[in-house]
Amino acid sequence: MSLATLQPPGWPQPKGYANGMAGRGRTVLIGGQIGWDAEGRFAEGFIGQVEQALRNILAVLAEAGGGPEHIGRLTWYVTDMAEYRDSLRALGPAYRAVMGRHFPAMTLVQVLALVEPEARVEIEATAIIPD
Repeated sequence: MSLATLQPPGWPQPKGYANGMAGRGRTVLIGGQIGWDAEGRFAEGFIGQVEQALRNILAVLAEAGGGPEHIGRLTWYVTDMAEYRDSLRALGPAYRAVMGRHFPAMTLVQVLALVEPEARVEIEATAIIPD
């Protein structure tokens, strides 16, 4: 069983995310991942950090036997909403390069700061791996 997208009738179709997801199986909770690699080196720029944070999520998820298709929710924390909006044109291709065409439920919020001063984005994930 895979995840099912939840789309109330008559609601506009979301672009790049889902309003909700449902599935059965083992729940995997992935703490916030930032845009640094295994050696603690930050990727260049906002888009580079997003790609690395997503790769980090997939690395943790792989430890549970899962892949991007098992992610039901992503929560994004950005330090600069204007930077996020200015990056939208490049963000779609960067997201798909890591996650494919899987678009889970998502939330995006701006925060004052993240724990690591160089971090521009932190993303946490909830996944459901079928039994």
